[in-house]
Amino acid sequence: MDTDRAAMTTGIATPVSVVVPAYNHADTLPAAIDSLLAQDYPALEIIVLDDGSTDHTRRVLTAYDGRVRWESQPNMGQAATLNKGWAMSRGDILGYLSADDFLYPGAVRAAAATLSADNVIVSYCDFDHVDPDGRRLRTVRRPEFSLERMLATLDCPPGPGAFFRRSAYAAAGGWNPQLRQIPDFDFWLRMAQHGRFAHIPEVLAAWRVHPGSQSFAVASPDRAEESVMVITEFFAATGVDPGLSRLKPKSMARAHLYCAQLHGRAGRYRAAISNILRAQRLYPRTLLQWQTWRSAANALFSRPLHHLLWRLRNNTRAKA
Repeated sequence: MDTDRAAMTTGIATPVSVVVPAYNHADTLPAAIDSLLAQDYPALEIIVLDDGSTDHTRRVLTAYDGRVRWESQPNMGQAATLNKGWAMSRGDILGYLSADDFLYPGAVRAAAATLSADNVIVSYCDFDHVDPDGRRLRTVRRPEFSLERMLATLDCPPGPGAFFRRSAYAAAGGWNPQLRQIPDFDFWLRMAQHGRFAHIPEVLAAWRVHPGSQSFAVASPDRAEESVMVITEFFAATGVDPGLSRLKPKSMARAHLYCAQLHGRAGRYRAAISNILRAQRLYPRTLLQWQTWRSAANALFSRPLHHLLWRLRNNTRAKA
């Protein structure tokens, strides 16, 4: 019986550590921290790392002295910051919370209970998309985990509110600091080799949609190509289930489509078309899949549409 399971059966709360990487999100950081302080879990460690912010993040954090563990550092990037935070932490269960997201009450307790089951190494929940002011836009219901589906679609079920066992983290390795666009996707792919992911069918977290979100940022050429690199390395790694090899053409094609989406969003249309053609060659049914046209629509319309909605929202508030 592992330490997590033993602690739950003896009635002792398994220690949980949550790392909050903060970079220039001083306005939303209090909501993230407050949502952790409001959790009804008795063994929760909160670590906030100010990753070289140039706004008033440090001033925000001084208001939490004695309630959370925090420090400032030169900018290291999200992946290196999370790895540092988890190395500092003491919990047997680990998690992270972006400085612009927040958890709902009971999220940590639900995760710890789920992770007490045999062979469950990751728990993840449903979550809300909320606007910059924290008002709900829509609810995202996540599917039950399937590595095959994740490889075929590049859709990553774990989102805000995901937690995992330290033992599995040690086996899989931390986030790759060389990745800036999809380090979380790469991490969950590697974690999936070490145990079972369990879906909690409850809305326990919120993902804030705003102009500064990573999802709407213009990706550099190198960042746009990360998906191809991650999928290539996954199938080249030793120890990968041979039964997954049949998915390689479809998975590589989907990686190229994601590249095309990011290149197109950045206005690099020649690179976008090149990746679409590569995807078609790898998986000839690519142009018949709805995901292809969804990616094209996302590249062309998602960012400008959201900016238009935010502009209309701000104009409405200014007139009120």
